[in-house]
Amino acid sequence: MLSPPVIIAILFAISSILFLSSGIVALKKKRLLGMAVNLTLAMLLFSLAGLFCTIAIATQGYRALTHEELAAIVKIQPTGPKSFNARFLFPDGREATFDLAGDELYVDAHILKWKPIANLLGLHTAYELDRVAGRYSKLQDEKANVRTVVTIAQDKPVDMFNLRQRYSMFKLLVDAEYGSATFIVAEKASEFELRISTTGLLLRSTAR
Repeated sequence: MLSPPVIIAILFAISSILFLSSGIVALKKKRLLGMAVNLTLAMLLFSLAGLFCTIAIATQGYRALTHEELAAIVKIQPTGPKSFNARFLFPDGREATFDLAGDELYVDAHILKWKPIANLLGLHTAYELDRVAGRYSKLQDEKANVRTVVTIAQDKPVDMFNLRQRYSMFKLLVDAEYGSATFIVAEKASEFELRISTTGLLLRSTAR
């Protein structure tokens, strides 16, 4: 299923081609004003198509967020002193296991909040899990011991989170971009729900 930005990009691209064709016809008939208007509109629409195509690519891997939802089930298993593995089971069926060093499991995410005008175009608050790491409870251990950090973000040519920070033009659509992180003690075998809401990440034990 095509995402709203892809559909909008296609519509702008088709409109651009139509105006370009009209401009060529006007040129053949030596209607210079008509040619100029049509070519200007074609260029504008082509630019908008490119913008929404960029947004579509840059938001790959981000998931729409309208309420608290399950991002992953996390199973922790100690493997030795200050070491453990964390097995992530994602809602889409994917699994990943990470061998980490530390006393605690740390997870962070990127969150994008769109402006109302972008909401009308089908873009809503979205998130992407970014990194998993081992975290030491004591600062001296954090400084002296081995650190383990693994990326879980999806690879893509451009990232909307970074584009918003680098280019002011995206401020027209993106209201805010921020990171959210959570961590939990990993001293014993346990299972947690990694959940995310519009306020950020949290780890909740599945034991009731």
